[in-house]
Amino acid sequence: MTTTEARPSTRVAGRFRERLDAAVESNNSLLCVGLDPDPDRIPIGVSVTEFLTGVIDATSEYVCAYKPNAAFFEQYGDEGWRILRDVVAAVPDDIPVLLDAKRGDVGHTAEAYARALYDWVGVDAVTLNPYLGIDALEPFLAYEDRHVFVLCRTSNPSAGDLQDVMAGDVRLYERVAELSRDWNSRGNVGLVVGATYPEEAARVRAICPDQLILLPGVGAQQGDIDAAVGAAVDATGRGVLVNASRGVLYAQPFENGCAVGGWAEASRDAARDLRDAINAAR
Repeated sequence: MTTTEARPSTRVAGRFRERLDAAVESNNSLLCVGLDPDPDRIPIGVSVTEFLTGVIDATSEYVCAYKPNAAFFEQYGDEGWRILRDVVAAVPDDIPVLLDAKRGDVGHTAEAYARALYDWVGVDAVTLNPYLGIDALEPFLAYEDRHVFVLCRTSNPSAGDLQDVMAGDVRLYERVAELSRDWNSRGNVGLVVGATYPEEAARVRAICPDQLILLPGVGAQQGDIDAAVGAAVDATGRGVLVNASRGVLYAQPFENGCAVGGWAEASRDAARDLRDAINAAR
């Protein structure tokens, strides 16, 4: 039996908060662009890597972060992991990369996840499922220059089936927010709160006034930008990463497998317009 040593990422990862703050300032942006390659929507004749790196090149002056979703790369099998590493490496060093992985397990399994995503893929932050408690988070938190975003009040329609259940005198998502303050002893714990639930976002912000909030659900999920951003920003008018994926990636008209017009230019324009709309709501 032979073993293969994983080749570490060549990207200089880490320093998430420092990179984020710098990108927010230099690009005047709270926009985080999701990178979710859908094989049915990528123009014919364009590779996944070419498509995503084209979007990155076209939008990098308008964003504060990029958020690839691991599932959309895993669907391509072995090749998907190579594509993911290449796409992460293509992001400019001054813009952080947050991998939407939603991992959640304990002990040595969580340690293996952390090594894979931080050392091998080379990202600066990950999303995590907090259902198993601090045991599932600690191996990630030990990377003090990285950041984790725990699922708190998500944007999907059935989220309330569990997240709104009462846990004592608070709802479960509020309990997760309360716990996250304790978990944040190293200053590297944020929360995921859907833009489709602005009232809940305001409640989470009240519980966690200084932590970062990842705010998915604008664009294709039709979250109200004004309401969501107004509810989630911190006292400085920052503290949120407003995520949009499909609305930026697939902004170009698309007919019969062909992009009508320049797809990269359409993504650039969509990112610029979203950045400006978010700033108007701050």
